[in-house]
Amino acid sequence: MDDDENRIGKDEKEREDSLKMSRRSFLKGMATGTVAAAVGTLPAPAAAQAEPTLPPGLKEALIRLNVNDKVHRLRVKSNWTLLDVLRRELGLTGAKKACDRGSCGACTVIVDGRPVYACSLLAIAMEGKKILTVEGLKQGEKLHPIQRAFSEHGGYQCGFCTPGQMMSAKALLDKNPKPTEHEVRLALSGNLCRCGAYPKIIESVLAAAKA
Repeated sequence: MDDDENRIGKDEKEREDSLKMSRRSFLKGMATGTVAAAVGTLPAPAAAQAEPTLPPGLKEALIRLNVNDKVHRLRVKSNWTLLDVLRRELGLTGAKKACDRGSCGACTVIVDGRPVYACSLLAIAMEGKKILTVEGLKQGEKLHPIQRAFSEHGGYQCGFCTPGQMMSAKALLDKNPKPTEHEVRLALSGNLCRCGAYPKIIESVLAAAKA
């Protein structure tokens, strides 16, 4: 009987030791797996992370833009418009973003003497060209004759289209200092005024020509 009891006690002890080992091994494995999983989710060092790539066909370039007789060195993407660069990168917000598809003339600027829609030109293609915006008309505290005429003759209402109207007028008067009313209407035909202030706009341009 004593031998049987000893043998049973020995078997029970071996089973308990086995269970302890199994539990210890299980917990150790769980801890190791948790650490490995945590390490696996840590962000890679900045140097090891891949730099963001541009979409296919899109490029970046360092260009020099001559705007209002001041040269700016800018890094631009190949799909950025001149209007976006003027407003966002240079803070020249006179040219307005309205239709953004070359229909209203609110973004008109002068490039190499010609009035153009800034929303329809790529900035990357403007290197080497001379760009004039409405901010470049004013000399110090002195208004340009066109700006003064628009102010004195009420050539604006809400004012949103006014910068574009002024730039088209400037391009006209630079080439034709004494235009007829018909010539003024033709020159400004690409600039829309949602307020319908066309009579006062024409009057303002003719007054600037006389000045």
